[in-house]
Amino acid sequence: MNLPLIVFILSFVAVFLLGIPLAPGMMLSSAFYFLLSSNPAASLDMVAMQFLTNLNASFVLIAVPLFVFMAEIMNSGKVTEMIFSFSSALVGKRKGALAHVNIINSIIFSGMTGSALADASGPGNMELQAMKQQGYDDAYTCAITAASATIGPIIPPSIPMVVYAMLSSTSIGYLFLGGIIPGLLVGIALLIYNAFISNKRNYPQGKQFPARQFWKFALQALPALFTVVILLGGIYTGVVTPTEAGALAAFYGILISVSVYRALGWKEFKQCLINAVRTTGTLSLLVGSSFAFSYIVSIEQIPNVIATFLLGLTQNKYVMLVILNIALLILGCFLDTTPIQLIFTPIIIPILSQLGIDLVHFGVVMVLNLMIGLSTPPYGMLLFTVSGLTGTPLKDIIREILPMVLIIIIVLFLITYIPDLVLFIPKLSGYK
Repeated sequence: MNLPLIVFILSFVAVFLLGIPLAPGMMLSSAFYFLLSSNPAASLDMVAMQFLTNLNASFVLIAVPLFVFMAEIMNSGKVTEMIFSFSSALVGKRKGALAHVNIINSIIFSGMTGSALADASGPGNMELQAMKQQGYDDAYTCAITAASATIGPIIPPSIPMVVYAMLSSTSIGYLFLGGIIPGLLVGIALLIYNAFISNKRNYPQGKQFPARQFWKFALQALPALFTVVILLGGIYTGVVTPTEAGALAAFYGILISVSVYRALGWKEFKQCLINAVRTTGTLSLLVGSSFAFSYIVSIEQIPNVIATFLLGLTQNKYVMLVILNIALLILGCFLDTTPIQLIFTPIIIPILSQLGIDLVHFGVVMVLNLMIGLSTPPYGMLLFTVSGLTGTPLKDIIREILPMVLIIIIVLFLITYIPDLVLFIPKLSGYK
């Protein structure tokens, strides 16, 4: 432990204690280290060269703003309404039908947005209002909306998976395919839980739609549902790269919103662009600041130190997976998804490689783990989002969402210890 490293660590701890935003906080900690360090590798010229070289090589990063923009397009206008109508017709006359619709909507929108917060604040807002009008408890309405939104980044496309692919040099395509079964498992588990609660609390039944109307809603929703076919079909037929698939899907989103649903005017398009630029700017600032942070971690060989320590505790990969899952669950309570990935992933890659843990498998496990963090106090952004949209006290939402979080954690441990739940579909596509 040299002086620059001690100052670096202490200043980073101070970032949390003082409540400084993470991106400028990482920049500040890194600046202290570079100013104090005499290590030639820590010179500003060397850091700048490494930064630009790595960014120029990270073509995968271009997919992030494209998926962000696609999420904005799909959350605007009639696309949300069409999917909502189709889900309602699909559920039919069941107790707690609107809560079922909420979950099914999240499964469908996960194939179009790749973002949990986009799901909660877009279609989630419509679902919150509809459930409130039908007499559902406010806290339960918020809880089921937040819990189901965690499915968004599990089923492809997925912004967190793009970030993980960049950090671990793993195939985005195989990560996307690996998320399909886990995402569906989370959705099914929440549907079963909702059926139990709805019967227990006697929540309202849905409406039985005639077959003709059902097929009308299905046909109206079909262009939007086709987005995931474009994404995965384009990637696995070799027509486009994953990054190009993001551009293609964004263009397709504009096409159907304008020509099919006639829901996207110039004003709405401009707002989508502004929102996408803001989100991309925030993510870019995090990526840039975390690169300097990760560079320091690398030249100080902190990953090797941590790997040696953890491997000294156990050489059993199943025990290690428990340790890593618990660590991620705890970090998820206090930090947002992207910073955890940017800081934590480079540190644990050597451990995964040494124990023979598949990187695609662990990538999906990690993303689901971090999505759980979005629904857990004290930092859970999904909790703040649904609370802000409805004015429901956080403590009431937390009480309702804890059983749902427990259910998702059970799914997490299933996919952790049954790798084929993640790898089955990638293996069908040639992954070894």
